[in-house]
Amino acid sequence: MKFEHLIEINDPLNPLIDTLTVEQMWRGLMLRAESPKLFVPHLDECTLGERDESGFSRSLRYGELVINDRVTLHPMRQVRYDVAPQKDISASSLTMTIETPGSDALYVRFEYDDGSDEATDAANAMYDEFRRSAYQESDIDTIRILREMAEQGRLNSRLN
Repeated sequence: MKFEHLIEINDPLNPLIDTLTVEQMWRGLMLRAESPKLFVPHLDECTLGERDESGFSRSLRYGELVINDRVTLHPMRQVRYDVAPQKDISASSLTMTIETPGSDALYVRFEYDDGSDEATDAANAMYDEFRRSAYQESDIDTIRILREMAEQGRLNSRLN
């Protein structure tokens, strides 16, 4: 299943929505990568692993299930999560890209790929529709949490 959607962060035509900067959005996406328990209610534990110039590895524990992934960072632009195949889990990815199509416009594009081929996608069409909905709701929650953090000033500190 390949799925993507776009969430508008800044709407220049709606003055009731607080404007966020690219820097605030980047800090928020980094926080989601480094402290996912703030965003994922059923996550029991996240252990950050080895870091290098392009990102870091993580181990996520949901009860007995442990998922290892790799976070690749393209500063101020994109965070990509790659899950390698492990036990009963197939390879998959999630990419979050900050887009600025205009001077005041700001969006985040969420792209999911579970590595399935077209035949598998066709067989799982009904199930995938539920997954798409769940992914979209989770991403909307992520942006809601980031907006709350920005309002509290938690995304205003300088990057280290």
